[in-house]
Amino acid sequence: MEDVFAEGLRIRESEIVEVLLPDLQEEVININLVQKQTDAGERSRFKAEVAVGNGNGYIGLGSGKSRQVRTAIEKAATNARLNISIVRRGCGSWECGCGRPHSLLFRTRGKHGGVKVDLIPGPRGLGLVANEPAKLILRLAGIRDCWTKSFGSTRTVPSFSYAVLDALKKTHSLVTPEDWVR
Repeated sequence: MEDVFAEGLRIRESEIVEVLLPDLQEEVININLVQKQTDAGERSRFKAEVAVGNGNGYIGLGSGKSRQVRTAIEKAATNARLNISIVRRGCGSWECGCGRPHSLLFRTRGKHGGVKVDLIPGPRGLGLVANEPAKLILRLAGIRDCWTKSFGSTRTVPSFSYAVLDALKKTHSLVTPEDWVR
């Protein structure tokens, strides 16, 4: 899977991800009822947000809409597998310094819509200091100790979830001194 990301290739089928990462877990983050006004009245559908991850540095987030809840969850899970990304983990807390990959290497900030989220590395044994959607995403990414700080309209769960995912994606985009040797 790391070779796919190193080459900059895009995965177009979710079955490829299932073969390369067989231990993926999926969790439903949010289900909403959305309505569209038409000439004949209102058309109701369900929108689902699903996160997939293996607890070892891979995380994906997706959304799907359908008239039935189960179909919306399946569409969202397929979309999440197609949007999977790598998270760089480590021990970036000044209080710990153990060197094990239990937290983030450095502080990151993610943004989506009107929401900004700061992820701050924490010492071992701290746990996840965040609300439920962020805890779910961080746990699936394999991060066990982290502080979060959020700004904006954090009650909108989809925007908040995608802001956390954006912050996690930024951990892999920054080049650290360990990467200079490679």
